[in-house]
Amino acid sequence: MHIIEEGPVRATVEIVRPYMSSRITQRISLWRNSPRIDVATEIDWHEHLTLLKAAFPLAINSTRASYEIQFGSVERPTHRNTSWDIARFEVCAHRWIDLSEGGYGVSLLNDSKYGHDVHDNVVRLTLLKSGVYPDAHADEGLHRFTYSLLPHVGDWREAQSVRRAYELNVPVVCIAGQKKVTSSPGVPPKGIPHDKSGVYTFIQTECTHIIVETVKPAEDGDGLVVRLYEAHNQRGRGTLTFATAILSAQECNLLEEPVNDVSYQGNTLPFQVRPFEIKTFRIRLAPER
Repeated sequence: MHIIEEGPVRATVEIVRPYMSSRITQRISLWRNSPRIDVATEIDWHEHLTLLKAAFPLAINSTRASYEIQFGSVERPTHRNTSWDIARFEVCAHRWIDLSEGGYGVSLLNDSKYGHDVHDNVVRLTLLKSGVYPDAHADEGLHRFTYSLLPHVGDWREAQSVRRAYELNVPVVCIAGQKKVTSSPGVPPKGIPHDKSGVYTFIQTECTHIIVETVKPAEDGDGLVVRLYEAHNQRGRGTLTFATAILSAQECNLLEEPVNDVSYQGNTLPFQVRPFEIKTFRIRLAPER
């Protein structure tokens, strides 16, 4: 175990663990302005019929845990009181799970692992299975992945665990290029969506519980398809704001077939959303200024 980073933004400790014929290297990082604790893991694995898990005993009292699934989340009990509970000892989840009590909780984020289980206050993530059928050499070789602990105030909705998990899975990428100034720094053109620092965005929603999942050309080449979903199991009004004016807007089904026209104002599209609802819009935009 030794320190490999001590910078103004991040500090990292590297831990190397030999296990039988395998080698596990973990780089645990603490960030200056984030409560997230990252565990970047590299495993050279050569075992069979051995299930490898990461376990976190948390000081949290809760009878239920939340698990992300596609376009939503589910809750499962943390106890084993009934045969049904025993049968659901592991839950398939996507980018995060969360265990929270009144006022405090911890989310476990990951970038590629899907097997989770929570028993009482112990949260576990399945890392490797190493079965031998149908592939006698399953999981052998080099693996690289990252999982993170995110302690937070309140529950996973207040902590924006969905957004934090997206940030882990889609990290910031720095690209060298030429800067083109179109207006005074920090003063975006009127009506153009932007964040607090003045950075322009192509599309934006002000609703923290609305996730814009997909932005793509329509399959028939006519317009832009925007697919979003409600992530917090709540209903209400949402808006989409685009970088240019909207020429037409339709709500579609998942096959991009039109359902009905929707109203819009300038470059803003208002809509109503139900709990965990998936919405698909076909948008035609004016050319960029």
